[in-house]
Amino acid sequence: MKRRLVLVIVGSFLLGSLIGVGALMLDRNTPSKNRVITSGQALIGGPFELVGKDGKTVTDKDFLGRHMLVFFGFTHCPDICPAELQIMSAALDNVGSKADQVVPVFITVDPERDTPELVTAYVENFRPDFVGLTGSPEAIAKAAKAYRVTYQKFQEEGAGENYSVDHSALVYLMGPDGKFVTHFPYGTSPEKMAETLRRYL
Repeated sequence: MKRRLVLVIVGSFLLGSLIGVGALMLDRNTPSKNRVITSGQALIGGPFELVGKDGKTVTDKDFLGRHMLVFFGFTHCPDICPAELQIMSAALDNVGSKADQVVPVFITVDPERDTPELVTAYVENFRPDFVGLTGSPEAIAKAAKAYRVTYQKFQEEGAGENYSVDHSALVYLMGPDGKFVTHFPYGTSPEKMAETLRRYL
């Protein structure tokens, strides 16, 4: 009886595997226009009111009609932030004239130190059309929450007033309607980012 049960279980497993492989082969041979594609809107992004160059108020509505490449970081970041901003800049250079359709945006997660002047000077080192934004701790927290960005102040013992900020390191591509399109994980190459950008522009 036990042997029969084992044979049934093994047979069912093998049958399920064959059906799965068959379905996969059928899917590969099915024209893409006949495939069922599911879609949904990721809950990333949303309204924000921050401070930009010359202390001017900047909101999400100021970017409607153009794509945004959004990255959260801080100007005292030793490696991740400058590396990612360089990648964003190189990707936009790689896109060519269509780069005019994209606004690269840097939002600080260190509003205590990152003044509008400091953030603006920092991002313009990477690209003249970069928009640097800061604001009150509450406004930054609201924007970070909308983009599902986590960050936390980190201070080593004996470091005095010096501290760092641990934070998420994703680059978000937002559409001309302000809605989430896709994201790029840290370490994405400029070529790969440019290839994706060209697909959506």
